[in-house]
Amino acid sequence: MPRRSDPIYLDHNAGAPLRPVARESMIEVLSDAGNASSVHTDGRRARGRIESAREKVARLCSAQNRAVTFVSGGTEGNMMALTPVWQVQGAPVYLEKLFRSAVEHPSVVTGGRFAVANQCVVPVDSDGVIQIDALKDSVCDTEPSLISVMAANNETGVIQPLAEIGAIAQEYGHFFHVDAVQAAGRIKIDMDAWQADALTISAHKLGGPQGAGAVVVRSTAKTPSALMVGGGQENWRRGGTENVAAIAGFGIAADAALEETADLRHLLELKTRLEEGLQAHCPTTIFFGIKAERLANTCCFAVPGISAETALIALDLERVSISSGSACSSGKVSVSHVLTAMGVDEELARCALRISMGWDTTKTDIEEFLDVWPGIVDRLNPNARHKAA
Repeated sequence: MPRRSDPIYLDHNAGAPLRPVARESMIEVLSDAGNASSVHTDGRRARGRIESAREKVARLCSAQNRAVTFVSGGTEGNMMALTPVWQVQGAPVYLEKLFRSAVEHPSVVTGGRFAVANQCVVPVDSDGVIQIDALKDSVCDTEPSLISVMAANNETGVIQPLAEIGAIAQEYGHFFHVDAVQAAGRIKIDMDAWQADALTISAHKLGGPQGAGAVVVRSTAKTPSALMVGGGQENWRRGGTENVAAIAGFGIAADAALEETADLRHLLELKTRLEEGLQAHCPTTIFFGIKAERLANTCCFAVPGISAETALIALDLERVSISSGSACSSGKVSVSHVLTAMGVDEELARCALRISMGWDTTKTDIEEFLDVWPGIVDRLNPNARHKAA
């Protein structure tokens, strides 16, 4: 098989390519010298860039500008939100437990600032959707606690029933945090409909720079306690000099992502073509989360008998970049805790691959991947394409 001259990047859930408009904005900012906390002209210019980005990120999240706190990314954002101490009307409120689903991102699985003994895991069904009855049974007799559930799964793209979860949190007096890192720019964010008290997003999933993210609250009267202290930046919610260039790029990417969210037909068409092609080329292909509502950009699948690690190496030699699942495991290919929670057999889970598309994905990318894939399947498992599904 001839080597490709142009790479194909289909790993947007790990990190989207930087948008040219965001890059241009960042380069312009990098030529400035001002600290946003300074009162002189250069400082005010830096402050203006931050506030302009804050407005754009707030618009993406249907929130007020002052509800946005800039952080270094989704992991820090989740760590900040997952705290047993919240400020309500300026007074501390202490939460008893953390309830989270079994398929959360590793930064939530660690429990944030909650002690291990105070963390409770809620199971999911075979498609990776949280079991609402189990959640309700878990929280109905508990003192005020925090519920944390991702909007959409980073590996399968499965979207959670956030409005139902938010209603449960409201009914029993709990706080509700949404990890919206994979959802932002891919579905409409509606904190009011979800009744979410806080959510986290990350710039580099939207085509912004790595190293920038945000915690967004529905009301500034109800906020998680600061994780990083030592300065008055971000309205005393996150100490440390702001990364003005990254924040500016984040804002530009958020604006572009919001515009794309209004019409997802392009991504839906690409995913439909991809999954039909995968099934046609190899009838033994298994798709995960197929019965649930999923993001338009994400496809998680496996061909039994072809390990993810071997497939990734073969695809990389063809200059095709996809993933075996989450990119937040030190680059290691291991059994996905998400698929394990869904009841997927370990042997099959080791074969799971993820294709995720985004702002720069074209029909040609999908067609060329589908041209490459059958040859790889034939080399790695010659029988895979000829067995009955």
